[in-house]
Amino acid sequence: MTATLERPTAPVPVSKKRTVTPARIALHAFLILTCLMTLAPLLWAVYASLRTYDDTSVNGYFSIAKSLTFENFAKAWEIGDLPHFYWNTFLITVPALIITLLLSSMVAFGVSRFSFKFNLLLLMIFTAGNLLPQQVIVTPLWRLYRLIEVPEWISESGSLIDSPIGVVLIHIAFQSGFCTFVLSNYMKTIPYELTEAARVDGASVFRQYWQLTLPLCRPVLAALATLEFTWIYNDFLWALVLIQDGDKMPVTSALQNLKGTFFTDNNLIAAGSLLVALPTLVVFFVLQRQFVGGLTLGSTKG
Repeated sequence: MTATLERPTAPVPVSKKRTVTPARIALHAFLILTCLMTLAPLLWAVYASLRTYDDTSVNGYFSIAKSLTFENFAKAWEIGDLPHFYWNTFLITVPALIITLLLSSMVAFGVSRFSFKFNLLLLMIFTAGNLLPQQVIVTPLWRLYRLIEVPEWISESGSLIDSPIGVVLIHIAFQSGFCTFVLSNYMKTIPYELTEAARVDGASVFRQYWQLTLPLCRPVLAALATLEFTWIYNDFLWALVLIQDGDKMPVTSALQNLKGTFFTDNNLIAAGSLLVALPTLVVFFVLQRQFVGGLTLGSTKG
């Protein structure tokens, strides 16, 4: 008599119905209300930008529009000279972003992959820079920039004042601390065996950094790039303090050109504000997956 072996049948998963409790209803209601409160100013700016000045002046802003038009966007683009100011912002934001991430990753690599006496102290110094309010050093920094002489091809004033390079340098100084702190914590999660294996194979320190460690940090670099681009792009303080020529100001200052002498067209300013904010929205949506992935890195590590 031969025994037959029967394949055990897999248990059929039983779907569990999620019970709806008053606490869950209250939580979802709170989240929906918070989302609407956050989006309300943006949606109202879009609505106001599509209305004409005559419509809002007669019927008021809190009224139903008689007609909607994209004329305000065309006028804001032309009157505000936005392409010129976009280029000024590009000359400040892109170099500051690239140099900040490059220098911060170098410092983070040295702090996280090598052990020396001043390892922790160096990281604390970089991080402590973020605790200093930027407004505190406005006056001494302005005087220092006046004393630093540069060639005329860099700045027509002969100093770092009225030069995009001066704004780039201050952004690098203030943003490097946060980026170094985040990158060093992430690099510490990378196994040391990878670096040791590369060292045994004869890889130099720079090759360990550039070809081994840096490619593994792409998610966190993308998340930092999104944050830093938004912060540097939206900054107006240092451009206002360090740049005196209006033609060299960033795009955030272009909204001043939309104000009239005797009256202000708020519909036109709303359209200009949306055009100014457009690059940050594009960068966020392009890097959205990497940004979310970078924020959740290490959340499951014990």
